[in-house]
Amino acid sequence: MHNRRYYIKIWQELASEKSMIFIAGPRQAGKTTLSKLIAHSYVNNYYFNWDIAEHRELFFSNPAFFEGIRRKDASTPLIIFDEIHKYRSWKNYLKGIYDQFHESYKFLVSGSGRLDIYQKGGDSLAGRYYMFHLFPFTIAELGNRNVPIEAFMRNPLQISMEQAGKLRAIWDMLSALSGFPEPYLSGKAATYRRWSNTYSHQLIREDIRDIVEIKSIADVETLYLLLPSKIGSPLSVPSLASDMKVSYNTVRNWLEVFERFFLIFSIPTWTGKIARAIQKERKVYLWDTPKIKEPSARFENMVAQELYRAIILWNDMGYGDFSLHFVKNKEKQEVDFLLANNKKPFLLIEAKMADEQPSKSLRIFQRSLNVPAVQLVNAGDGYRFVPNGNNKILITSASQWLSQLP
Repeated sequence: MHNRRYYIKIWQELASEKSMIFIAGPRQAGKTTLSKLIAHSYVNNYYFNWDIAEHRELFFSNPAFFEGIRRKDASTPLIIFDEIHKYRSWKNYLKGIYDQFHESYKFLVSGSGRLDIYQKGGDSLAGRYYMFHLFPFTIAELGNRNVPIEAFMRNPLQISMEQAGKLRAIWDMLSALSGFPEPYLSGKAATYRRWSNTYSHQLIREDIRDIVEIKSIADVETLYLLLPSKIGSPLSVPSLASDMKVSYNTVRNWLEVFERFFLIFSIPTWTGKIARAIQKERKVYLWDTPKIKEPSARFENMVAQELYRAIILWNDMGYGDFSLHFVKNKEKQEVDFLLANNKKPFLLIEAKMADEQPSKSLRIFQRSLNVPAVQLVNAGDGYRFVPNGNNKILITSASQWLSQLP
């Protein structure tokens, strides 16, 4: 089993400052496993799971049940609450627990994307916890060659060609099996297919229906099945609504639900300092990458996952205020990705299957924004720099460059 070192380091840093930490992320990304790995570093620990009937009975008989755990020494105990958000009054419960016990216990609260949903409302827990996100495996995690965030911000075009064969093999596995631990660690296409066939079905019919009032589950499933063919282009909600014979607002609301539950993620256009920029479009990507059959769209989706994972965790760690965008103008010139920090662009990224020449749009937008640029290709192991006015464009393999992301 991969030990998720990357995320354990995040836990250690955040837990040194707060006694209550939330872990959110996609269903089956490994949150329960990570919680138990973290528990190994605590002599005194207790794992509570709302889905286990005996645990619920203990909870209702004594809400401070963890006070009764048998301690092995005088060190601070870690109490893990898994799926506690299924308890109707979970926020008030955790607020009371924190206020009474935060000086003598550490608390880890783990659950699906619903923790993020509830965070959107009036947050009675405000100021009492830090949250970080656990995502499926990415090459940045599995490659284990991350550069420090400070070094990346100084020079995002640095590149090392070590372990090219190993990284290429990991990249191909992620493309074929997704980064979700169960199918990835099995190494088998048949296991991936079985897993994928049940994953979205369970999430929509169990998790989403528990929280959101939806009249037609079948329509929601149909919308999700339509999305793999829409990857790589700005999503037209009116077109989807017309195809499905439902209203614009219905499709928009369903897409928001998908995003909250980590079935998809989306990125907006960049609108600052771009002449004739397109304003309101968004591009949508999946977490279950192999559902996308078209090779260039699947490749772009994999690059998007790596970048999105990076900016979310950089924000979780307090490194800055990072955001991910695409760039497009009314002449239909487009670059796949732009990374910004504190609303200032600092890196353009284009994803190409095998193109050794920088795209015309990448050249144009780099001159306009005056930021570093990289073109990631799916094929090839080397790298080269191409001059572009006063700047230069790095062309290199996606598996090499992305594996270095902090």
